[in-house]
Amino acid sequence: MTVWNQPGFDLAPVAQAVGPFDQRGFFEAVSPLDEGEPFAAEGADSFIPLRRVGEEILFAGDADLTDYHTPFGGDCETLIARVADEQAPGRFTLDSLPEEAAKPLAAGLAGAGWNVEVTVHEVAAVLDLPGTYEEYLAEIGKKERHEVRRKRRRYERMVGEVRHETHRGIGWGLDEFIRLHRMSAGGKGEFMTEERQDLFTSLALLEGWRVDLLRAPDDSAAAAVFGYTDDTGYYLYNSAYDSALSDASPGVVLLGTMIERAIAEGFDRFDFLKGDEGYKFRLGARRRPLNEIVAVPGGGR
Repeated sequence: MTVWNQPGFDLAPVAQAVGPFDQRGFFEAVSPLDEGEPFAAEGADSFIPLRRVGEEILFAGDADLTDYHTPFGGDCETLIARVADEQAPGRFTLDSLPEEAAKPLAAGLAGAGWNVEVTVHEVAAVLDLPGTYEEYLAEIGKKERHEVRRKRRRYERMVGEVRHETHRGIGWGLDEFIRLHRMSAGGKGEFMTEERQDLFTSLALLEGWRVDLLRAPDDSAAAAVFGYTDDTGYYLYNSAYDSALSDASPGVVLLGTMIERAIAEGFDRFDFLKGDEGYKFRLGARRRPLNEIVAVPGGGR
């Protein structure tokens, strides 16, 4: 049995509303990009997917690719203390934890005699969706409502009709997302290495993942987002747009149509995931703090 076939993934995650980041398929896809050796910490009714890099223990799933981390099951305090005893690392660095997931892990390590520091190191941006798009526009206020409508009209004037499409699996939609990403300037363009293209291809084959895009008049994509849906929400994992069309704001226009579509599909939330970029909050998102636990051996229990 491999690390990612462990039955622990069938336990309930301690943190709720974490999208694809509590699923074995995601860990299988992202693990080739992880540094270190993965291992599964398992208790009678608890489970934590971890990896060891030298003398340090981290969650499986690099923080740059995994927006939420969470343990699974009931008694995670006892399990993380047992990991500390059996693995005897020099340090734990456990990142991207919603508060409800951080508490039992910090308590378990502190109870085992470790020196524990918990800090908020990131935020996710979560938009709670109302029942209709008209209600949403009313909630974001007059100024932002005007901006959403103004940018859509400008896109229609400069580019053409707003044609929003959803693509699943491997095909033209995924190809366009990768093409736009590689056209981006600076670090964003450099992000899409062959290894990361393999990651997105692997994810696209899993249930729930999709590419949403705006199709331009020349049948290329003006903007594209790669994301995931479950029973309650949409999770925006990555995005890109055609910089040649930047004056028409295709990325902002696509976000507006994404939110409109998410409401029409009956979702309760639109999760922008990690990052405190201002546009997310102008569009109505709230902050969801993410904690990092850093623990080093202490003086005993």
